[in-house]
Amino acid sequence: MKLIVGLGNPGMEYVHTRHNVGFDIVNKFAKKQGFKFSRKGKAMVSENNLKGEKVILLKPLTFMNLSGEAVARIMNNYNVNPEDMIVVCDDLDLPLGKIRIRRKGSGGGHRGLNNIIDNIKTGDFCRLRVGIGRDEDTINYVLSRFSPGDRKIMEESFEKAVSALEALLTETVDKVMNDYN
Repeated sequence: MKLIVGLGNPGMEYVHTRHNVGFDIVNKFAKKQGFKFSRKGKAMVSENNLKGEKVILLKPLTFMNLSGEAVARIMNNYNVNPEDMIVVCDDLDLPLGKIRIRRKGSGGGHRGLNNIIDNIKTGDFCRLRVGIGRDEDTINYVLSRFSPGDRKIMEESFEKAVSALEALLTETVDKVMNDYN
């Protein structure tokens, strides 16, 4: 079983913002693979079988900084081990559109990742980070939308991220890291 978590903020005002990259990628993955979301508590959840394995998609509705509450609840409900989870999120420290996959680690200053680690008591889960670039006004920057030129770069990155998620279902994390980082 695999749990793929896309991080973002709920609400129309946050759709397609930099901080909602995780939602955007998981939505593209869901559409490509035929997943349909429904609300379960404080999250949008979908499940399907892919390549002989149960895959659960999760978009927490708790807002970014409290994502761990919804993640921990779904992990407990489905009995998911941390090493079977992949979290998709934005990263201010990566150049626009760059993808970085890691097997485990810290939250690296990302409050959504930090909250997941705090709630599940480990950083031993895979993360797929997508660069959104950086601006001095961090809060307004992450909650803003991409310019048309940047959006084109991000759409290409989203396709690459969806492909990486598909690979993570059948390949080792090390192989996928070598292929996509």
